[in-house]
Amino acid sequence: MRWIIGLVINAVILLLIAYVFDGFELSGFWAAIVASVLLSIVNAIVKPILVVLTLPITILTLGLFLFVVSALTLMLTAALMGDAFVINGFGMALLTSILIALIQTFVVKPLRN
Repeated sequence: MRWIIGLVINAVILLLIAYVFDGFELSGFWAAIVASVLLSIVNAIVKPILVVLTLPITILTLGLFLFVVSALTLMLTAALMGDAFVINGFGMALLTSILIALIQTFVVKPLRN
């Protein structure tokens, strides 16, 4: 049940980002739900591999390179979704990954406790 609530919260976060920024587009709520599911699958499968491969540069940047890895997983999710989920450029994906991390850290996680 917690996983489903997390998916819905992530979908709402994605919709809010799409509403605020022009370079981030979602075709609707169901596209946001599908994007949230795909993003969680990509984060479970691909992200650990990328984290291990980029460990030296992550250590050199004191962990800030993880935002780049998150941006890459967002772009992969957008590529898998096609026209329903569009991110215009790597900069937008990087900004989105930072915003998602901030919103989840300061809004979502305190609500769970």
